[in-house]
Amino acid sequence: MEPKKNPKADVGRNSALYFVIGLAIVMLLVWRGLEWKKYDKTNDYDISLNVEDQLDEEVPMTEQIKTPPPPPPPAAPEVIEVVEDEEEVEETVIESTETSQEEEVMEVEEVEVEEVEEDISVPFAVIEDVPVFPGCEGSSNKKACFQEMMQKHIRKNFRYPEIAQEMGIQGRVAVMFTIQKDGSIGNVRLRGPDKNLEAEARRIIEKLPKMTPGKQRGRAVKVPFSIPINFKLQ
Repeated sequence: MEPKKNPKADVGRNSALYFVIGLAIVMLLVWRGLEWKKYDKTNDYDISLNVEDQLDEEVPMTEQIKTPPPPPPPAAPEVIEVVEDEEEVEETVIESTETSQEEEVMEVEEVEVEEVEEDISVPFAVIEDVPVFPGCEGSSNKKACFQEMMQKHIRKNFRYPEIAQEMGIQGRVAVMFTIQKDGSIGNVRLRGPDKNLEAEARRIIEKLPKMTPGKQRGRAVKVPFSIPINFKLQ
C-alpha cells in the first residue's frame, strides 16, 4: 500500500525561517504603534474679532461755558486830612549806665554762705557708726547687738491679731523704717498678706525706743533698716 503523504513535502523544514520573519513583522508593528503620534486639526479661519467701526454716530458738541464777569474794582479810599498836633510831646531821655573813670567804686563786703545740711541716707549694712539700741552702748559689736535687741523687742511686744487667728491668716510681713538723725523712728512701710498683720507689725515698730543716731564721717545721718516679722499659727 503506498503512503498518501509525499515524502518530499516536509512541512517543518522551513519553520524556523517563518518564525523569524513573523517575529520581525510583529516587532515592526509594535514599534510603529509606539511611535505613532496624532496632532489636533488646526482651523484655517481668522479668529480676530469682527468689530464694526461706529464712526457714523453724531457726537454732541460741547456747550460753551459762560464765564462770570470780573468783579468791579474796589472803591477809592477817602482822602484823610492830616491835622497837626498842637500839643508838644516830651521826649524821654535814656541815661547811660556806663560808669566813668572819675566815679568811685564802692567795695562789696564778702557774703557769708550758710552751709545747707544734705539729707543723706546710709544703709545699715555699710554705715560707719551704726545706730545704738538702748542697752548696746558698751557692746563691742554694736551691729550684732542692735539686731539681737530688735528680735527681743519684737518677741516681747508680739501679739497675734484675733481676727487673723479666726480667719486662719498667717504669713510674713516685711517691715521697713528709717532711724532719723535724732534717733527717732519714721517712714514706716509694710508689706504683708493681710492688713491686720500689717497693723500689728506697725504697732510693734512704733513702740521702739529712741536710739543714738547713726553717723557717717562723724555726722548724723538717716539709716534705713528692714526686718521681717513672721506670723505663724500653732
